[in-house]
Amino acid sequence: MNLQEQLTELARQARAASRALALLTTEEKNRCLRAMADALEQQTPALLEANRQDMEAAAAAGLRPAMLDRLRLDENRVRAMARGLREVADLPDPVGRILEERVRPNGLRLRKVAVPIGVIVIIYEARPNVTADAAGLCFKSGNATILRGGREALHSNQLIAQILVGAGREALGDRFPAHAIQVVPTADREAIPILLSLTQYVDLCIPRGGEGLIRAVAECSRVPVIKHYKGVCHVYVDGEADPDMAEQIVLNAKCQRPAVCNAMETLLVDRRIASSFLPRIGRALAARKVQLRVDSAAQQLLQNLQTEPPLELRPATEQDWYTEYNDLILNVRVVDGVQEAIRHINTYGSAHSDAIVTRNETTAQQFLAGVDAAAVYWNASTRFTDGGEFGMGAEIGISTDKVGARGPMGLEELTSYKWIGLGQGQIRT
Repeated sequence: MNLQEQLTELARQARAASRALALLTTEEKNRCLRAMADALEQQTPALLEANRQDMEAAAAAGLRPAMLDRLRLDENRVRAMARGLREVADLPDPVGRILEERVRPNGLRLRKVAVPIGVIVIIYEARPNVTADAAGLCFKSGNATILRGGREALHSNQLIAQILVGAGREALGDRFPAHAIQVVPTADREAIPILLSLTQYVDLCIPRGGEGLIRAVAECSRVPVIKHYKGVCHVYVDGEADPDMAEQIVLNAKCQRPAVCNAMETLLVDRRIASSFLPRIGRALAARKVQLRVDSAAQQLLQNLQTEPPLELRPATEQDWYTEYNDLILNVRVVDGVQEAIRHINTYGSAHSDAIVTRNETTAQQFLAGVDAAAVYWNASTRFTDGGEFGMGAEIGISTDKVGARGPMGLEELTSYKWIGLGQGQIRT
């Protein structure tokens, strides 16, 4: 078969699997998910070996350190994948929920009931844990999934999917839909536009990765795409912030995992405390080898700061304020209060995640109301924008769209609905 025929068959099989998957009971789905979690842990040595092959090839190809970290699996990350599957199994089944019920004057009873979307294509880069997270969430919500990871994680992704499918078959026998979880078997870039043209089989695409990948997917797709183009996240340290709390939040938001989409890319500091807070946070960031791109006010306060290692400063350009670095690089700007911070965020941000640190509730409420983002925090790190941290179990992705799902997408966001009418012979007149 040529590539078009191969992908059409893949999608056709997914559509058939989605019909069978929608008929599974909650108990059957949960049994499969727990078996999949056990199998991942049992197969840890094989997974680490497959990942080692991917890591060696990626390093030889010059993948930068932050992306290599995304690609890497270890025992803790395999356990985290398994834990995510078990958490999804423990969550309420989103399918079959009655979202709304009404009775019309003629006695016709109408119910709005949650149902699976159908076939979901997930396109992502580097992180093999996405394979387990996405498959588990789609499976629990009754959706067949087609996974298309990056070429750099091909061995890891294929083995994870094989383990999940094998465990599902052992747990459920012939009741397990054989093509409920599939991995696109080629790294050919032409596979994506072909797959996303198959509107008769594919219902939704969710891309996860850098802005270039997401824009390319959105531009070529003929099926709906849920997306966030980038994560330009901000922390604003207000003049009434607790400095100890502010330092911890800034360091966590930037340094814990700088390559992820909910990491901070711009720090805004109220002018009232800039002369005391910026040198303090500058020392802490220098110790973590963070390069700063600063406005003129921050430059004046930081240029003579003595640190070990030396603090690397560069003047910020206009483009820097729009940039998602996914690296130990941070923009810093001094602003005149919360309203200027809000204007900056709404101008340069990506509507992902933004935070304010302050003791003043009135100021915090202005920020929470004024910032246009999928997630806004008061006295907490932007790093919490995550399905697991929101109690959704593993997440399928994060949406910055305003129509449909917004923010972390868990089980409920992976359902649609249908109307069920219960009558007693009513006819329309």
